[in-house]
Amino acid sequence: MLLRIPELLNREELAALRRALDNADWADGRETVGVQGAQVKRNEQLADSSPLKAELGRTVLAALERNPLYFAAALPLRTLPPRFNRYQGGGRYGLHIDGSVMRHGAAAQHVRSDISCTLFVSEPHEYDGGELVVSDSYGEHRVKLPAGDLVLYPASSLHQVMPVTRGARLASFFWVQSMVRDDGRRRLLFEMDASIETLRRSGADAATVLRLTGVYHNLLRGWAEV
Repeated sequence: MLLRIPELLNREELAALRRALDNADWADGRETVGVQGAQVKRNEQLADSSPLKAELGRTVLAALERNPLYFAAALPLRTLPPRFNRYQGGGRYGLHIDGSVMRHGAAAQHVRSDISCTLFVSEPHEYDGGELVVSDSYGEHRVKLPAGDLVLYPASSLHQVMPVTRGARLASFFWVQSMVRDDGRRRLLFEMDASIETLRRSGADAATVLRLTGVYHNLLRGWAEV
């Protein structure tokens, strides 16, 4: 499931994040990938040891915590600390697939990457190129969202970031281990949850809504790994 979460960050948070990244010290993005990824990755990132990365990451995590659409779609169990990158001057990240298991250093545990997330920090008109292209059985999906918007997509997808030929593309990215590892099951739960909410708001029969809510939770109970 590929899903847009609009306005994850409010204007004040986005402005503060942008000021910080505009004045940040950047490192070679290839330092955080393996041999295969390093062959196709050409960008810059905040170093994992950077105090600024940790500070800005807390802002992103707090925004995720308060967003019900994100929770309904991701059903998050564990989230890796957000990272931040910059593409400019032809920078790109060629076709690749994200690692399946990643180490969460601070928590001394491993996290299965079920969902990949990109939070756009630059406005689309500020740079040319830089589309996130996600490939699945339905073809290629090009994503270039307004600043403050988040996109979620299966970490198992082949994807790439197209070359940035003008300006700079700033973004945050991170991975989520979901309570429900299967993308198809997460999609069903998300659609059911959205339908229940629509029925509730429309004043549908309360007993029917209650039964459907029970079905949702019983499916989640059977599929969740917690």
